[in-house]
Amino acid sequence: MMEEALKDYLHYLRVEKQLANNTICSYERDLKKYIAFMTKIGLTHPSQIEKLHILRFIEQMRSEGKSDKTCARYVSAIRTFHMFLFQDAVVFANVTENLILPKVKKKLPKVLSVQEVDMLLDYLEQGADIVSIRNRAMIELLYATGMRVTELINLNVDQVHLTMGFIRCIGKGNKERMIPIGQLANERLSDYLQKSRPELLKKSPKNSDALFLNQRGNRLTRQGIWKLLNEFVQAAGITKMISPHTLRHSFATHLLENGADLRSVQELLGHADLSTTQIYTHVTKKKMTDVYKKFHPRA
Repeated sequence: MMEEALKDYLHYLRVEKQLANNTICSYERDLKKYIAFMTKIGLTHPSQIEKLHILRFIEQMRSEGKSDKTCARYVSAIRTFHMFLFQDAVVFANVTENLILPKVKKKLPKVLSVQEVDMLLDYLEQGADIVSIRNRAMIELLYATGMRVTELINLNVDQVHLTMGFIRCIGKGNKERMIPIGQLANERLSDYLQKSRPELLKKSPKNSDALFLNQRGNRLTRQGIWKLLNEFVQAAGITKMISPHTLRHSFATHLLENGADLRSVQELLGHADLSTTQIYTHVTKKKMTDVYKKFHPRA
């Protein structure tokens, strides 16, 4: 019964909530571990689960060395799962109603400085082959738009409007937003569409919709972009360990540092809640504090 309930819940997330596949996979992974624990202690139906059992599960995760952030993620998944079961009348009480999320100390997002972004993009100016042209366009676009890497790999050619200077991006929850692109990103993308993509497409014409293609003519993957970016960062002489999401953090931070208002940055990033965007104000404040301490004679 537990597995059947999970299957129904995942179907609900996919069809009714229209969550991204990565998000659904994360819920599935966490809840499978949760259900395995409940089954192990002899519970076979969701109605048998009590708050005490959930607390025992969280304690088990802590004993395995899981961080507060990971435990908070488990609790979040468990709460939404039990809320679904209650609303679907699988159970007649929501045992997670007063379950408190573990407090998580917020970490400031890792960002590149403007100089480091310039180092990365200057390095990518080398090379005139079709892969180099693609790489320039891809990384320039990530930084120019602040898109999530999943949004980037899912882009289709018909979502690019170079003449009007914007990208039509489909984000979390299938929400659409328009993101302007600057002149440099526009030029790099135009070069890619004219010189590089037609050659890559010859290797696999079935992918005629996908914007960014790999050397086999298939749509690029998250793992592929992650691997490429780390190669570029090392080759450019940047010592920080970064991910594609670092470019998104850098995009938001640099906008705020240059006077952009928080609401506009929220819209560009596709954040549903302004509080999610506010983390970047802490980054800019920390930078100002560091500058003050370094340069003020009586700091």
